[in-house]
Amino acid sequence: MRSILILAPLALLAACGGGETGGGNGTAAAPVAGATPPAGQQWTQMVSETAEGGYRMGNPDAPVKLVEYGSRTCPACGAFAREGFEPLTKLVETGKVSFEFRDFLIHGAPDVASAVLGRCGGPGTFFPLLEQMYANQNATLDKLQATPADVQARIQNMAPPQQVAAWGEQAGYLDFVKQRGIPEDKARQCLADMELVQKLVGVTENATEVTGTPTFIINGEKVENAVTWPQLETALKKAGA
Repeated sequence: MRSILILAPLALLAACGGGETGGGNGTAAAPVAGATPPAGQQWTQMVSETAEGGYRMGNPDAPVKLVEYGSRTCPACGAFAREGFEPLTKLVETGKVSFEFRDFLIHGAPDVASAVLGRCGGPGTFFPLLEQMYANQNATLDKLQATPADVQARIQNMAPPQQVAAWGEQAGYLDFVKQRGIPEDKARQCLADMELVQKLVGVTENATEVTGTPTFIINGEKVENAVTWPQLETALKKAGA
């Protein structure tokens, strides 16, 4: 666990792209049918944690199952979220597509802190916090990049639990979730939850097919050369969405 918590050099925060530009995989599938959610609910309100350690939004039996491995400090992931979250949500609303997000800790302790706090409010706040973290990403990255070298060195010499908490404060994530209804005491408990940290580390370590972020998987197949919404949209249409 310690190796993934040691801070990656902050100058590398932009180096997280998943590949070259390009399109989706394979030949197009026939369009799939939509589905009606349970009475009084919307598919976008149905969020649950998966056995693989992510959070899934939408129809659990959707014929098109989309998984994203993303880093909350990755600019390419942020650009995708700001462009693609709204149209992707509209697809989820049809019941044709489910969307699962799995945190991939490409930037060490800052990613751990953001991922832990992003889960702190439970399933109901997971996707709103994710979207808002990406909307606020530029300000967060500015704070990280402005961290003095001596402060970075001091944090790196801390034990892993203290690293996570320190970067949660340094990046502004602690105040961010407090402003969105998560009490400070609860947020600090989440940052100190090493069982949850280990679970998140396991998600990253088990994702052997992921070489960069964002990485998208549709119905178990990795989508090659897709990092933007238009590229992913093409792949989703080929899958029948």
